[in-house]
Amino acid sequence: MRIGIIIGRIGGVDGVALETEKWIDILQKLGHDVFIMSGEFESWTMDYERDYLFPALSFFSAEAEWEQRKAFFEPDKDPAPLLEHVEKWSDMIEGVLLQWVNNKKIDVILSENASALPCQLSMGIAIKKLIKNTGLPIVTHDHDFHWERGQRYMSAHPEINQYVDENFPLLLPNVKHAVINTFGVETFKNRFDIDATLVPNVMDFNRVYGVPTPENQFFLKDVGVKKGEIALLQVTRIVRRKGIETAIDLIDKLDDKKLKLVITGNNHDDENKEYYNELIDQIHELNLSRQIIFASHKVLDHKDLSDVYAHGRACTYFSTYEGFGNAFVEGVLAKKPIFVNNYKPVYMQDIGNKGFETVMIEDSHLTNEKIQQMSDIIYDPKRCKEIGEFNFELGKKHFSYDVLEEKLNALFTF
Repeated sequence: MRIGIIIGRIGGVDGVALETEKWIDILQKLGHDVFIMSGEFESWTMDYERDYLFPALSFFSAEAEWEQRKAFFEPDKDPAPLLEHVEKWSDMIEGVLLQWVNNKKIDVILSENASALPCQLSMGIAIKKLIKNTGLPIVTHDHDFHWERGQRYMSAHPEINQYVDENFPLLLPNVKHAVINTFGVETFKNRFDIDATLVPNVMDFNRVYGVPTPENQFFLKDVGVKKGEIALLQVTRIVRRKGIETAIDLIDKLDDKKLKLVITGNNHDDENKEYYNELIDQIHELNLSRQIIFASHKVLDHKDLSDVYAHGRACTYFSTYEGFGNAFVEGVLAKKPIFVNNYKPVYMQDIGNKGFETVMIEDSHLTNEKIQQMSDIIYDPKRCKEIGEFNFELGKKHFSYDVLEEKLNALFTF
């Protein structure tokens, strides 16, 4: 089949973009022709025969930003102009989508979170109009939903909230819903009486990953970790739900100047750098500025995160909420021990119940017992290796490309 993917951005390090790339690999392996329309192609090398840049789909386009601000952050007294704008702008987007579908002879649409989360209102509405007007089959890859995000997608206007509820997620007869966790399956059944398909996020367990090479041997040195020091890795973006303050607390409580926490992600998705500034204050107050390293500037110099994982001792992953938790499986792939918070609503239900050997905390609380367990692992390289090998085999069984191939083969049978 000729599959048309619609996505806000691809080629980035967010979970939606990363999983989409894996889906593309498997769909092509299964013999499908894949075409992409995206608002941004970040580090993605475009094939101009198959890839279509449509900036109006970007989350950061002027119109998308304006819609988000007027819907959720700075609403006007009258919501009618916003709703009228979304209808008109989505008509324009639908027209471009329809032309693309006809030109590329698309058989089925794959909507990458655009039909689940209202972070780009006009794009989601345009996809709905396209499907209603063409009858095309569609698979929606639903990573998360507005009701899971607290107040983020709550408007002061009931009309806006009703509009969001009516359009996100996409509820039409010819839709197949793929969700990334058991909570999503249960939500679709309980809310809409729809049987969604569980497709977990995966990694390529056949690739060499997180292994020291001549190309990455100086990564830790380049970010300020000296010989004889130990690096714990926080391989996430800097956003509040990643729980980075707990990792900083861990460094403080372990009380060893040789321990460094390397934070690899940037703060571009942190609204007004509010959370980042809180972390800076915490680091200052705890006098940890020589042990907490922000390394996003050097991560960009390396082809992928494999180089970052290569020389770390263990990973911290104290997220409070995740739609899945790619960084956990990535740490498993890199054969690193992982210290994890029992993040909601996914960890124990979809990952922790598989039997991975970790040190898990509850409600971001570092007890003395858990800190000791982490310390015992950090200072025992042999134990680190044993845990890494054990978890790798479990990860390969539950979160490999083979699992994804089986799921997509069934999902794209119409």
